[in-house]
Amino acid sequence: MLNRIQLLCAVTGVLVVLTGGVQARAYEVVDHSGPVEVNDTILETVGSKRVIAFFQRENGRCAVNAVVFEKKDIDKDTTTAARVRVTLRPNEMLSIDTSDNQIVGLQCGSNAKTLTSWIRATS
Repeated sequence: MLNRIQLLCAVTGVLVVLTGGVQARAYEVVDHSGPVEVNDTILETVGSKRVIAFFQRENGRCAVNAVVFEKKDIDKDTTTAARVRVTLRPNEMLSIDTSDNQIVGLQCGSNAKTLTSWIRATS
């Protein structure tokens, strides 16, 4: 019995030593511009900003919720996040200008079944 406990402690100690030098990341930057369906998430990187958006169907329209924040806020205790809520008719678009001279757009799909995003430079 004692030998099994000693073996378990030794194996655990070796694993701790071997994995001690491996850094774990709490997040990976992933973009997903859609189209997405109800309650699925759009994730976009726009210059130094991140955009997270989703929608719900509401009376045949897209009730959109979007949050824009600085990427550097992820690693800090401060935030520059701004939330936008808007209802779009099918095929209608919302444009959000950023300080990085880019625009992120969100478009309600036909019959308010999807939401798609796009990014372009400002003129």
